[in-house]
Formats: sequence, structure tokens, C-alpha cells
Amino acid sequence: MIQSKADLREYLEADRIHLGYRYKKPKLRDIVWRYEIYLRKSEYYNNVSGGAFHKIAGKYYKALWNILGLLCGFSIGLNCFEKGLSISHIGTIVVNHEAKIGENCRLHVCTNIGTGSPKIGNNVYIGPGAKIFGKIQVADGTQIGANAVVNKDFLEVNRTIVGVPAHYVEK
Repeated sequence: MIQSKADLREYLEADRIHLGYRYKKPKLRDIVWRYEIYLRKSEYYNNVSGGAFHKIAGKYYKALWNILGLLCGFSIGLNCFEKGLSISHIGTIVVNHEAKIGENCRLHVCTNIGTGSPKIGNNVYIGPGAKIFGKIQVADGTQIGANAVVNKDFLEVNRTIVGVPAHYVEK
């Protein structure tokens, strides 16, 4: 969770690196990166209290975050993702505001992380069309295959899960 300007800089840098960008500022066409920047700044202004300027800046970044979210098809709650978020490209992505996802998450389109407050570990890959819901946990290093429906705990580290309902791929 972003609690200071230093945290904000750290999160923005980790997101940039995980998205694979070498340059420091987004170009005009980098709409997903801009969305992630506005998400992180909205989280910062939401989490840290301040004066009148702080509140105005918070409303400004929240408005930009919401507008880009509508344009991109993203509905992601504040403070769901740790640093290193990487959204593959524009398309429908829904993340419940109570979900908690660890560092370095790669997220593809048509993904739904739904109700029940799922807890997802670090270094998780979530394939296109994956659905994750329920009061479940997913271990670090898990790869969730395309169109998988994850509705139970997967606690083994560095495994691949696929299918409806999801199950481990045999080693």
C-alpha cells in the first residue's frame, strides 16, 4: 500500500519496469501505462492525508483514472495490487476492490477477480479470460491459464493451473 511519496515513486518505477518500458515517461499512445500511473496516484492521494491542494489533486487524478478506466474497459479497485502491476493491453478487466494481489502480477484481458476477497501471491501470471472468485488463496509464482475458473485454494508454489474448474497441470 502506498503510504508516502517514496512509496509512490517505488510503485511507479516497478510498474514501468514490469510493463517493459525503457523510457521514463509514457508516450501519447501508452494508454495502459497512463492508466496505471493514475491508479497509483489515486491510491497515494486516497491513503495520505493533506491540505486543500492535496484533496484537489486527489480528485483530479481519480477523475483521470476513472475516465481512462472507462476508455480501456478496466474496473480496478484502489489498493488491490502491490508494486509491479503489468496489464497486457486494453480490454475488459474487473477486479473487486477487496481483492489483494501481490507484487509483479501480469494481468490479461477479460479477467475477472470477483467477490469473496481473493488473495493472490507474488509473481502470478493471470491468463486471458481467467475468473477468480471466492474467499480463496493463490500461491506465489502461480500461472493461471486462459479461461480458467479458480474457485478454491491453490497453495503449491510455482505451479500452473488450468481448466473449469481449475486444477493443477501435472508435472
